[in-house]
Amino acid sequence: MTLLHVVGEFLRNGLLQVPLGAAQVLFVLLPTVILIWVLRLPRSETTPPDGHGGWNENLKFGAALALLLQIAIYLLMA
Repeated sequence: MTLLHVVGEFLRNGLLQVPLGAAQVLFVLLPTVILIWVLRLPRSETTPPDGHGGWNENLKFGAALALLLQIAIYLLMA
């Protein structure tokens, strides 16, 4: 066995100790926390400085939509 086999086996055994429920909660919780962070960003940080006020200039909408879709998929697969 090489050093990579030893390290890989160590990581595998460690990750097998994580309960499946905890991993599922983390997969839903992490995008939820990121969604809250994105929604709380100031408008000046998510729009171009020379914006004309179009609906697609604010990046929050697209990011929130993508995160909500990801959360929904993770909840359905849990």
